[in-house]
Amino acid sequence: MVLFGGILSIKTISFLVFCVFVIAGLGYLLGRITIKGVSLGTAGVFIVALLFGAFLYNPLAEQLKVGGATYVSNALKIVENLGLILFVTSVGFIAGPSFFGDLKKNFKSYILLGVIIILVGGLSCAGCIVLDHKVFGRNLEEAGAMLVGLLSGSLTSTPAFSAAKATVTSDELEAIVAVGHGIAYLFGVVGVVLFVQLVPKFAKADMDIERAKLSESAPEAPSKLSGNELELDPFGFCAFSIVAVLGVFFGSFKFGNFSLTTTGGCLILSLIFGHFQRIGKVCIMPKESTLKVFRELGLMLFLIGAGVAGGASFVKYFQWIYFIYGIIMTLLPMIIGFIFAKFVLKLNLLNNLGSICGGMTSTPALGTLISTAGTEKVAGAYASTYPIALVAVVLVSQFLIIIFR
Repeated sequence: MVLFGGILSIKTISFLVFCVFVIAGLGYLLGRITIKGVSLGTAGVFIVALLFGAFLYNPLAEQLKVGGATYVSNALKIVENLGLILFVTSVGFIAGPSFFGDLKKNFKSYILLGVIIILVGGLSCAGCIVLDHKVFGRNLEEAGAMLVGLLSGSLTSTPAFSAAKATVTSDELEAIVAVGHGIAYLFGVVGVVLFVQLVPKFAKADMDIERAKLSESAPEAPSKLSGNELELDPFGFCAFSIVAVLGVFFGSFKFGNFSLTTTGGCLILSLIFGHFQRIGKVCIMPKESTLKVFRELGLMLFLIGAGVAGGASFVKYFQWIYFIYGIIMTLLPMIIGFIFAKFVLKLNLLNNLGSICGGMTSTPALGTLISTAGTEKVAGAYASTYPIALVAVVLVSQFLIIIFR
C-alpha cells in the first residue's frame, strides 16, 4: 500500500490504528476520575495522548524504519483533521437552528468579548516578549517568534500558528514558532477545560436555573421540517458529508495569509445548513443521534492527533519559563474575558462560558462545557464568538511578529 509518498504495510497501519484505540480507551478511563465534582472528561484522552507522544513517539517512528517519523507525523495529521471536521461540523449543525436568533440578540456582546479575549492575549504576549528580551537577554526577533508560538498554543489556534510561521523571515524562526506552540498547547487545552468546570463550582451555580436563563437568551427554534421531506439516507451521513466537503473547500480559500481554515469553513457551512434544515423537499439535517456520536468521535480523534504530536514536542523542547509564559497567556484572557462578560456585558453564566470557549478558540473545552451544562445550546455562544476570535488572533499574531523584528 502506498501512503505519504512511501510504502507502509497493512500491518503497520493496523498497529497505528491499534495505538489510537488504546489511547482512546485509557483516556476515557482517566477522564472518568472525578475529584470534588471535577473531571477531565474527554480531555483525559489528550493527557494520555501527550504521555504516549512523550515516551513512545520516537520508538514508534523507529519501528517504521525508513521515513518513520514522517509517516507517524502525517498519520497524526490525518487523525487530527478528520476529528476536527467531524467535531466542528456536528457542532455547527447542532447550533444552527437557534444560532442566528441568538446572534441577533447578543451580536455586540459576542464581538466585544471575542476581541477583548484576543487583545488581552496579545498584550500579555507582548509583555512576555519584552520581559524575555530584557531579563534573559534573548534576541528580540527570536523571543517574538517563540512567544507568538506560545500564544497560538495557549489559544490552541492552528490558524494563528500557521499565520505566525508564514510571517517570520527564516526557517529557523519557523521552527522556533513551532516549538512555542507545542510547549503551550498542553495547558492551553487542559486550562480551559478545567476553567469551564471550576467556575460553575466556585459560583455554586444551579444548572437548572442556568439552563433556563440560557433558554431565555437562546430560545429553541421551531423545526423547519414537516416530516415529509426526502431523506438522502436514514442517518444523515450524506448531508453531513456534503457539508464537510463544502466546508473544507470553502475554508481553503486564502486572502493574503488569512484563511478560514477547515475549522472555520466547516463551522460556517454547517451553521447555515443547520439553520435552513431542508432545501425544497430534501432534508439536509442529520439525525440528532448521528451528530452527537460524530461530535464525540471527532473530539476524541482530534485530541489524539494533536496530543501525540504535542507530547513529542513538549518533552524535546520544554523549558519551565516558556511553560509559565503559556500559563499566563491562557489564564489572563480567560479571567478578564469572564469578568468583562459577567459584569459589563451581563451575559448569563452558560452564555459567558460558551463565549469564553469560542474566544479562546478551544474545541476541547466546548465538549467539556456541553457535558457540564447538560445542554447543547452553549454551542451557539461558542459558534458566535469563534469567528471573531479566529480573525483577531491571526491578525494579532502577524502584528506581533512584525513589530518585534
